[in-house]
Amino acid sequence: MDDIKSVPFSNVQLELLKLFATNLSAEEIAELRRELARFYARKSIDSANKAWIEKELSNSIMDQWQNEDQ
Repeated sequence: MDDIKSVPFSNVQLELLKLFATNLSAEEIAELRRELARFYARKSIDSANKAWIEKELSNSIMDQWQNEDQ
């Protein structure tokens, strides 16, 4: 297994290390976690919307899929 010291940090890890060089309060850490959650939620929604458009999906198709097992 690679020694952790030989693995370079990613760009996001470096940015987070810079951020964490300051002392954040518990409230600020909670806010940061919420912001990160929102960031990844937006990315997931954007990805789902892109797939919806590319695959030409619709509400009626979703209804059909939902009722297939019934």
